[in-house]
Parts: sequence; C-alpha cells; structure tokens
Amino acid sequence: MRSTLYTALVSRSAFQAHSRTLVKTISYRLLMIVVTISVAFVVTGSVTDSINIGIATNLLKTGTYYGYERLWAHISWGFEGERS
Repeated sequence: MRSTLYTALVSRSAFQAHSRTLVKTISYRLLMIVVTISVAFVVTGSVTDSINIGIATNLLKTGTYYGYERLWAHISWGFEGERS
C-alpha cells in the first residue's frame, strides 16, 4: 500500500516531454564538457588528457542527469497547482 505522501508527490504524469528533457540534457552537457575540459587543461596542461577527462566524465554525467530529470518530471512537490 502506497503512503499518502508518496501518492501526493509522485503519482502524476510528467510536466515535460522526453524530447524536451533530452534537448535540455544535451545542451547542458555540451556546456559542461567545455567547462570540464578547460578546468582539466588548467590542472594537467595537456590538451589530450583534458579532452579525455572531459569526454569520459560527461558521458557518465549525461545519463545520470537525464534519469534525474525524468524522475523530477514526475514529482509535483513545489508546484502550486497541476499544469495542463
């Protein structure tokens, strides 16, 4: 049996489409790749190492962020009322 709190927070449809979440995820990750590569370059001084670090960390983070966004798309906490 689900608790009332769980039902109030989670049992509803998502506020945004999967395609919107995917576009937000990709655009944010592209920005973060640039930031990560820049910081890695300052630390390592190597373009190759910086690019490898930037790509590896951001591939993992992209999947994590997408899943996190999809989870929050189903949580109604923090909204005054239902969106149509």
